[in-house]
Amino acid sequence: MNIQECYAAMGGDYNDVVSRLRTDDRIARFLVRILDDKNMEALRKNIEERNLPEAFRAAHTMKGICMNLSLTKLNTSVASITEMLRGRTEYTPEIEPLLAEVERDYELTMSCITELKNSMA
Repeated sequence: MNIQECYAAMGGDYNDVVSRLRTDDRIARFLVRILDDKNMEALRKNIEERNLPEAFRAAHTMKGICMNLSLTKLNTSVASITEMLRGRTEYTPEIEPLLAEVERDYELTMSCITELKNSMA
């Protein structure tokens, strides 16, 4: 899998990211770093523990990463949960479907990035 195929498979915007980072090697280096990022884990944990300010912080950080790397599909779902959590201190059940959408998009994105990483080895 190459960078363009990875972006197509995960619903990203290759043209946007290459306009910023300029080379496929640079894009790949940043993408592979996401595999070690712990914000999705923090989002899940803090929602489970009903710590919504910390859940917001994790979602907001993920949103920034997605925007910088043009991970459009994941960014859309992360942006939705970020706005749902913004300023919220009490858990409500409508958070769960948004979390499920983020989890689906996150798993797709991580799967594509893992496949890219394996093809680079």
